[in-house]
Amino acid sequence: MKILVISDIHANLTAFKTVLEHAKKQWDYVWCLGDVVGYGPDPNECVDLLRSMPHLCLAGNHDWAALNRLDIRTFNPDARKAVQWTQETLRADVVAYLEALPTTFVIENYTLAHGSPREPVWEYILEPLVAGLNFSHFATDYCLVGHTHQPIIYEQIGEEEATAFPPKYDRPIKLNGHRQIINPGSVGQPRDANPKAAYAILDLENATFEHRRIPYDIEAVQERMRAHDMPERLIVRLEHGW
Repeated sequence: MKILVISDIHANLTAFKTVLEHAKKQWDYVWCLGDVVGYGPDPNECVDLLRSMPHLCLAGNHDWAALNRLDIRTFNPDARKAVQWTQETLRADVVAYLEALPTTFVIENYTLAHGSPREPVWEYILEPLVAGLNFSHFATDYCLVGHTHQPIIYEQIGEEEATAFPPKYDRPIKLNGHRQIINPGSVGQPRDANPKAAYAILDLENATFEHRRIPYDIEAVQERMRAHDMPERLIVRLEHGW
């Protein structure tokens, strides 16, 4: 079975559709690591599209923020304004869908979390030190996370130590049994100085993981964001990948 691994769509329908077109039907099931909504102009549409496919999905911090499960006073002003717009825009059935999302999931030899296995909704794994401290918080060989919007692989090299490997795009990497925390990157708002949408293909049978990137029509998303009077900083950042 092949899995389409996606994360951090962030209500960016154009990027989401582009990823699906690029991946074509090279997958059997979707694993979404959270933050389907937030920041972007298409929250209901992104949830509708995700629900139309065979999938499992986790709750991310922006999904929780849209449900008032987080104190959005801790968000920066632009993110807070986007959250408030999302709360006002979500349909009742979409709210119900988000409310039912789990925070973690274990399937076969994979643990799934949005932020980290230690703090599934909120913790960012941005460096090997934090990754190393998280390996004791899951029992499988592999943990898939999102949240940072940066594709990367952390591999355990000691009890609480890890080393980081950058992604090798369009090239399936053999999962060799070494314990790893893997981030596919963000579909709708990359933050690694590369504005292309990011996703991955996980081949369960052959035990390979393939990072991928694809350009999408950023200007079309920006136009919809401006039509909704969203913060200019959130609009501009899409073209720069930060």
